[in-house]
Amino acid sequence: QVQLVESGGGLVQAGSSLRLSCEASTQTFNTYFMGWFRQVPGKEREFVASISLGGGLTYYADSVKGRFTISRVNTKNTVYLQMSNVKAEDTAVYYCAAKYAENFDRNEGIDAWGQGTQVTVIS
Repeated sequence: QVQLVESGGGLVQAGSSLRLSCEASTQTFNTYFMGWFRQVPGKEREFVASISLGGGLTYYADSVKGRFTISRVNTKNTVYLQMSNVKAEDTAVYYCAAKYAENFDRNEGIDAWGQGTQVTVIS
């Protein structure tokens, strides 16, 4: 069972940038599609971005397209979410997610979740 640990959340000004990291404890990191979701109180967990096994293909929610970039370094067992030009509506708990051998764009069949990291955007 893969375990995921996020870092990099915090309080940021609107319009600024922030990078989230997620390190996986597994020897088979390159067999997992990786991604990010976010959740605010009272709402369902929302897909943000995902990335293919080798990192060559990326997928984004419309709400973050052009502002967020997902990437991965398989030799470090780490996936990143570079957040740029953040907005107040990006405020949420961000969760790292892993799914074995299959891409995802919704909260279904996820094999592992991180503990979440809070991102708060202030105007």
